[in-house]
Amino acid sequence: MTPLASLLVERIREAGPITVAEYMADCLLHPVHGYYTTREPFGTKGDFITAPEISQMFGELFGLALAQAWLDRGAPSPFTLAELGPGRGTLMADMLRATRGVRGFHAAARVVLVEASPRLRTLQAATLAPFCAPTWVDHIDDLPQAPLFLIANEFLDALPIRQFLRQPGGWHERLIGLQDGRLAFGLSDPLPQVPDTPAFQDAPVGALVEYGLPARQSVASVASRIALHGGLSFWIDYGGWRSCGDTLQALRAHAFDDPLAHPGRADLTAHVDFEALVPAGLAHAYDTQGSVLGRLGIAARADRLAKNLTGLALENHLAAHRRLTHPEEMGSVFKVLALTSAAAPLPPGFAP
Repeated sequence: MTPLASLLVERIREAGPITVAEYMADCLLHPVHGYYTTREPFGTKGDFITAPEISQMFGELFGLALAQAWLDRGAPSPFTLAELGPGRGTLMADMLRATRGVRGFHAAARVVLVEASPRLRTLQAATLAPFCAPTWVDHIDDLPQAPLFLIANEFLDALPIRQFLRQPGGWHERLIGLQDGRLAFGLSDPLPQVPDTPAFQDAPVGALVEYGLPARQSVASVASRIALHGGLSFWIDYGGWRSCGDTLQALRAHAFDDPLAHPGRADLTAHVDFEALVPAGLAHAYDTQGSVLGRLGIAARADRLAKNLTGLALENHLAAHRRLTHPEEMGSVFKVLALTSAAAPLPPGFAP
């Protein structure tokens, strides 16, 4: 039993079962035993690897897409170029390197990273030193009130979710309690009401629906700035258009783990319900990561990079291209949601 598991067991004994959202928040962010507090999750030595770490092409193409969107919207100056959950800064560095040739883009950009971890801020500063001196804020609500061009890659999936199960007698919330002294899933009493989202409407008996209030709040905060000042946001994550089924998962040493087995020592995530995130008053576009990268020109970029590679380096490059775009890898399960002002042009990478 991990140290955090022991604390959770004692808490449940004293105060009763906790929600899945409470469990996720403690597992990831506990100030002493939380996963992101105590571990280096990124890269081959961590527990998972994200698209920017797989290939520079990911950041290059999304950087150029944001730059084109900035031009399409009249090249506002100054503007905020922001990233949520920037990890080691790899994605922003690739974006900035690729957009050096876009006239006026860097001069107008004010790079802001939403990152609360002092350790990660130090890593990000070192990564971005050749390109800019970023500003950091702790919360999305701290972003400037200005034209906003933002990217969030694998940010929403780590935000806490609640889970609800429909049974013949009504809706119940899935809770975490104790069985034989260990953490175990259970159900609440029937609920008088559930969140008002499309996934709950007409759901059949036996349906499990996940609801992520922090994700909705995050997108709404960004959307309010775009509605007022213009801009564009890309939200890239694994998930689907509507919540369906239990998607809570744990990842430890690049392998799936029981979500209750190692609290604080495994990454916890859930698929994103993109339909529930779209705010009123903004235009949106939605497609698979593979399709969007394809329209942004990843095949041509991959061919150009391949000309300078041989041997193992070439094999790794071709494997990275496949991993980002192929339907059997990240190409289908990862989606891209673009949000922009209602009268703005269609975002780059999306079909009319």
